[in-house]
Parts: sequence; C-alpha cells; structure tokens
Amino acid sequence: REAWIHYKTYAWGENELRPISKKGHSAGIFGTTKLGATIVDGLDTLFIMGMKDEFKEGRDWVDQNLHFDSINSEVSVFETIIRFVGGLLTCYAFTKDEMFISRANAIASKMLPAFDTPTGIPHALINPASGHSKNYVWASQSSSILAEVGTLHLEFQYLSDITGDDTYKDKVMNVRRILKGLSKPHGGLYPNYISPKTGQFGQRLSKPHGGLYPNYISPKTGQFGQPHISMGALGDSFYEYLLKEWIQSGGKDMEARHMWDEAIDAIEKNLVHKSGSGLTYLAEMKYDRLEHKMDHLACFSGGLIALSGQSLDQKQKDHYLELGGELARTCHEAYIRTDTKIGPESFRFTRDVEAKAVRPNEKYYIQRPEVIEGWFYMWRVTHDNKYREWAWEAAQAIHKYCRTDTGYTGIKNVYDVNSPKDDVQQSFLLAETFKYLYLIFSSDDLISFEEWVFNTEAHPLPISGKNPAYHKKTTNKS
Repeated sequence: REAWIHYKTYAWGENELRPISKKGHSAGIFGTTKLGATIVDGLDTLFIMGMKDEFKEGRDWVDQNLHFDSINSEVSVFETIIRFVGGLLTCYAFTKDEMFISRANAIASKMLPAFDTPTGIPHALINPASGHSKNYVWASQSSSILAEVGTLHLEFQYLSDITGDDTYKDKVMNVRRILKGLSKPHGGLYPNYISPKTGQFGQRLSKPHGGLYPNYISPKTGQFGQPHISMGALGDSFYEYLLKEWIQSGGKDMEARHMWDEAIDAIEKNLVHKSGSGLTYLAEMKYDRLEHKMDHLACFSGGLIALSGQSLDQKQKDHYLELGGELARTCHEAYIRTDTKIGPESFRFTRDVEAKAVRPNEKYYIQRPEVIEGWFYMWRVTHDNKYREWAWEAAQAIHKYCRTDTGYTGIKNVYDVNSPKDDVQQSFLLAETFKYLYLIFSSDDLISFEEWVFNTEAHPLPISGKNPAYHKKTTNKS
C-alpha cells in the first residue's frame, strides 16, 4: 500500500516513481511516453490484496488515459506484452470488465507490425505510431533475443481465444515452429540470439546443445546468433513458457511439453553444476565454454523445475523436487551471504568464492522477484515452512534497506549496509515481488495452481478447461 500511495502522490500516470527525487521515472523500455506502467502492472496485485478503492482508481486511469495509438517513440515489444497486455488480460479474467480486454486487444494490435520480418520472428522495439520496428544494435548483429521472442505465447494464446481472432496465436505458433525446427546438437539448449530474417541460429549453429537454445536469433535468416546459452538474462522466460504453455492448455499442448522435457534434460546435462561445498547452480555457456555464474533472474527456475515434476511418476517427481529445492537453497545462500541479506544481480562460483558477486556491476539489487518467486513455487508444491521463513527474511531486508519515506528504491551494493540507492521504484516491485510475498503467506486457494498460470510478470492467466475465466469465442480467422 505504501508503494502505491507514494507512486500516486508523486508520479501518478508516470511509468515509475523516483522515491528520493519525488518525481516520475521512465526506463528506455517504455519509450518517452507516460504510460502509467506502475498502474497497469500493479492493478491485479491490488485486486488480489483486496485493495478495492485503489483498484478502481487504477482501472479508471486505464480507461481514460491508456492509449498506444499516438506513441511516437520506441517501446519494447516484449515488455509491453508481458506487463501491459498481460496485466490487462488478468484484470479482465478477474472482473469480466470488457474495458480491459478492449484495451489489451488495442495495445497488442499495435505490436503486430514487429512480426513483419522475413521469418515472422519479431523485432524487439516498435514505434506504435509509425509501425516501424527494429532490434537492439547491441544484440549479436541485431538479432532478436530468445527470451523476448519466446515469451509472448501465454498472452497471445489467451487473447486469441477470448476475442476469436487467431492472428495473435498464429504469430507465436510461427515463432515456435521456427525454433522447434532448428536442430539441437546438445539436446534442448537454445542460443540466446536468432535471426529474424532467416529464422536460423547464427554462425551456422543449429541448437548446439540439443534442447538448449542460443539467446539470439536473426529475424531475417532465422539463424541463431552468437552461441550464448543461459537460464538467466536473455534466455530465461523462453524455457519458462514452454512448460507454462502446456499448463495453460490444460495439459493438451503436448508439443510445448515435449519441448520443455527436452530442454530440462539438456539443462541438467549441460548447465547444472555443483560447487565445491555442494551448492547446485546453473552455469551459462558461451562458445561451448562454461561461465560459472548464475543470475538472480535464473532463480525462478528452482520452483519451475519442481512444478514441472508434479504430473510425472513418483521417481521423476522426487527428482525434480530435489533439484528445484537445491537451486532454491543456492539462491537463498546468495542472499544470506551479503551484508544486507538481499541477493545480488548475479553471483559466481570460483576457487575463491561461492554464491557471491565478484564484479561491481553484479552487486546491485533492483527489487527483482525471481528468488522469492522460486520460493513461492517451492512452498506451494512442498509446504516446507523454510520457504516462508526465507521469504519473510527477504521481506524484512527489503523493508530495511530499500524502503524510504516516499517509496521503495533499489540499492547499488548488497554487500554494503550503507549502499547508495538507485532512486527507482520498479513497476515489477508491485506486479511481482510484493505479489509473490503476499501469496506465499496466503492460502493455496488464492490463485490456485489448478486454475491459474502466472505469466513471466506474475500476472495470473486462466487455465483452459479448468477455469471459467478461460472462454473461447468463434474465431474470425482459421
């Protein structure tokens, strides 16, 4: 409530809050326009927490002010879909308020020109007013990023089904078709970059580690770019959505489940390692060489892996519970080995250190949710009270070191109790971090795993065939 009140007081309608400066903030992913990102991202959290007055305030702002038609600056396609479209779809599922689905549809339609590449692999950035799109210049010869092109399926599938317009579903199914069709010498591993022109991994790589995918892909050629593979930045949510697409379908999308099974097998064979003291972690792979570094972003994976085993036989279920628990423990170690008891952006495993950031640019914390997210999933599938204890410790640390009199801020060095602050209250603090903290201490019936699946921004979407909020209209296009 504090975070919302201070945002409303000092930055209403802005994308995010600068709590120390007491003014609005807009990251590059939002372009230069005031889009109320914190409002849209945080609305479903307000609803879940029963903050009805605040929810109505946010709903009315969306109705009166949220329009993408005239935005004449570049916005992130990925962030727009997971935060804005995802958040609006969840609010529609919660309330059946047609305004939310109308606005989600309008925003999603402004993202469609990004898919107009030779392969249909979308570009990363789009100007909604002009429809012009492009990729980041830093991304491996202007490749598309695996985690971005592969993390649109839940939102577009649900949007197609409830509007009856298959356009959205067709776009993401084409992306899946291209990725699935590339050979994978190392199982289910995929490079982080892919060409949007040809739909191929770059440097004549196919899937060099089978079920693992490189992090870059060219929208022109469809080839994967530089062979960087990770469950952290650039790759993470692609793998997350493989499992969740199967869950969203009510267990009917077996292609997605097969791709997940192939991927987790390759992850275990290639990326899972143990430190000298026995901590299990996920390494990264660059040019077939391992980098023994794990991102905070990758810490969601313990819970996801444990969740993936729930439908399997007891032996496999126990195995994935054990692996998920080990990864969750490692991320906890990364937290408690800092002076603030908050984990760093990434941490390494070397001869000298374990679960500790080494470089200055790895020591910051920007209110990321993934560690707490992993513990939330582990709590739901095990009910082991240690996950609640760890979450409470983290909540207290965040309150102590990130809270100011006018909102919450990230800190630049988790190993320094007097760390400088970054003066940004992220929209995902409300969308994800606070939501997962609230839910881990709530009944399992609140956003039940039987009826809901979370998108990568923690916006719960209904499961087909199990949740009445998932209703299908007759399609406009076959």
